[in-house]
Amino acid sequence: MSYQDALEEFLYKFKEDQFSTNLNSKQKLSLMKILRKNRPTFSIGKETLGKIRFHNIELYLDVERPYPPILRRPLYPASLETRTEIQKHINEKLDIDVLRKTGHNKRVEITTCVLITWNDGRSSLCKYFKSLNNYTKADWYPIPSKTNFPEKLAKAKDITNMNCMRGFHQNEVKPNSMNLLRIICCLAIYEYTRMPFDIKNASSHFQRVMDTMLQE
Repeated sequence: MSYQDALEEFLYKFKEDQFSTNLNSKQKLSLMKILRKNRPTFSIGKETLGKIRFHNIELYLDVERPYPPILRRPLYPASLETRTEIQKHINEKLDIDVLRKTGHNKRVEITTCVLITWNDGRSSLCKYFKSLNNYTKADWYPIPSKTNFPEKLAKAKDITNMNCMRGFHQNEVKPNSMNLLRIICCLAIYEYTRMPFDIKNASSHFQRVMDTMLQE
């Protein structure tokens, strides 16, 4: 099934009880028309991960080669259960081109270790970017304060809240910075082709993209 067919089926199955009870019938119909008109914009699965075309991520370090040993983090030991979970998370990121395996002939100077954490029976892949972040130059792009939101929304008639699917991962990393975003695990060494959540300045990059898009 193509993406367009899948999204059309999703909209067709959109149930009445999925609308806010604060909307009347006319407003619900208007919302459905907007969803159908802009259906290529919406994602319904991991295979439709978007890509920002006008802004790529580049990291700047305040240290030059040879890099300090602390930036070459060692491999964490992993139990059989942990190895299984790591492989699951790595494969998910490989499938959507967030990660790629580092070539055998690549010079590896910086590595970040990964580990698995558990919360309510669900596993998460955690990257220990602390060492890299300590040597990354800060990007002081302004981040909006939550305290300013009520003032800006005071006169709004309608408020829309939209979830940006894997928003950080929609930002591509420049090729010359991928070598700084390498993770090491029990499987191999991989490098991020999309911006990970845990790096310094990630919020600044994302806010810059949002400001640019919403101003157009």
